[in-house]
Amino acid sequence: MSDLYEQNSSHMSPVWSRIFTIEAERAEGSYIYATDGKKYLDFTCGIGVTNTGHCHPKVVEAIRAQAGLFLHAQTNIVIHQPMLQLIEEVRKIVPAEIDGFFFSNSGAEAIEGAVKLARSATGRHGIIVFSGSFHGRTAGAMALTTSKTGYKGNSQLMPSGVYVAPFPYTFRLGMTDEQASQFSLAALEELLITQVAPHDVAAILIEPVLGEGGYVVPPASFLKGLRALCDKHGILLIFDEVQSGFGRTGKWFAMEHSGVVPDIMTVAKGIASGMPLSGIFSRLDLMKKWPTGSHGGTYGGNPVAMAAGVATIRAMRDEKMLENATARGLQLQTGLHKFQEEFQQIGDVRGQGLMIGTEFVDAKGKPDKVSVKAVIHAAEERGLLLLSCGTYDNTIRWIPPLNVTAEQINSGLGIFGEALKTIKS
Repeated sequence: MSDLYEQNSSHMSPVWSRIFTIEAERAEGSYIYATDGKKYLDFTCGIGVTNTGHCHPKVVEAIRAQAGLFLHAQTNIVIHQPMLQLIEEVRKIVPAEIDGFFFSNSGAEAIEGAVKLARSATGRHGIIVFSGSFHGRTAGAMALTTSKTGYKGNSQLMPSGVYVAPFPYTFRLGMTDEQASQFSLAALEELLITQVAPHDVAAILIEPVLGEGGYVVPPASFLKGLRALCDKHGILLIFDEVQSGFGRTGKWFAMEHSGVVPDIMTVAKGIASGMPLSGIFSRLDLMKKWPTGSHGGTYGGNPVAMAAGVATIRAMRDEKMLENATARGLQLQTGLHKFQEEFQQIGDVRGQGLMIGTEFVDAKGKPDKVSVKAVIHAAEERGLLLLSCGTYDNTIRWIPPLNVTAEQINSGLGIFGEALKTIKS
C-alpha cells in the first residue's frame, strides 16, 4: 500500500464496510488497476453503476465538455440544455405513459421523493413493501428496507405507515413460480384485510428484480397481479429500478420483462456511468398533484451528471449493450449452471441479463454465508471482484459491465471455478 493509504485510510469512518483493501489507481472498461500494479476483472460495477464500463470514452468526453461550460446550474433558476437533452433521451426508452421527470442525486433520494409524490397525489399515507427489499438508508427509505436489520443500526424509531408483504422468492419457498406468485398475492390480499385498508394505502413499492435481497426475479404473473390489485383499489404502483434499470437485465428496465407499467419509477446507479444522478419518473398528471415548491434539491439535475447521462444512454444504444447483456448473461448463466452440477453448495442460479445471482446453501439446504465469503476472497486473490447479497449474505451477485466481452466472461468463470475448488467438500 502507498504511504498515502497507510497514513489516511484509518481515518475513514468505520461505518463503511470493507469488502476488499484494494487501493485503486485507475480503471478502464472491465478492469480496475491497483497502485501495487495488480489488475482486477471488475464484476461489481461499483454495485451496478458503471454499466458502460469504467471511464467509457464517450461519457468521459461528455463530462469534460460540459465541465468547461458550467459545473452547476440550479434548476429553480435556469433550465440547462443537458437536462432537456436527457429528458429527450429518456422519453425514447420509457413507456409512453411515463411523461414526467424529476432528477436528484441518489437512489435513496429518489425513493424518498417517490413516496412523497405518491402520498401527495393520493392523500393516503400507507406504503406496502416486500420482504427482502432494499430502498436506501435515509430515514424514510430505511423504514421501507427489510433485507437486513443491520442497515437500520440503532435507528429503530422509523417513520410510520409501512407494511411488509411476502416476496415471491421461489427458491426459498420451495415452490414453482406460479405457486409462489399465488401464495404472495394471497398474502397481500390478507394484509389488506388484517393490517391496512386499501383506501389507506398510497402505493405498493417493489423492486422488479430484488437487489440486496438476493437478486431474485419475481414471476411476471405476480407483477401483473400487483398491477391489477392497484388498479382495483386506486393504489399507485412504484417500481424501484435503481439497480435493475438502464440495461442491467438486458432491457432498458426490468419491468419490460413482465410488460407491467408502474405509475412511478425510481432510477439511479447505471443512469450516468458513475456520476451522482437519480430520477423519479412518473405520469405527468400525478406530478401535477405535487404542490409547486414542496420538493426540490440544490444539486438535483447537475449539468455535468446530466451530460454523462445523455452520453450513457447514447453509448448503450449505439453500441448495442442491451443485446450484449442478454447474450453475455446467457453465457454466464450457462457456465454457472455447469458449476451447479459439480458443486453441491450452489443451490440456485437465477437472473436476467447481467443481473445474476448464485445462491449457496449447506448440506441441509440452509443459507451458506461462509462458503460465499471464502469464494469471494479466493476470487479476489486470483484477480476477480465479486459481491454478495441476500438477507443471509449467501448469494454471489454477478454485475459485469454491459459491454463485457465473451472472453472476459470466460475468464471470470475460470477464476470462479478455481475459487470454488477451495471450498469443495
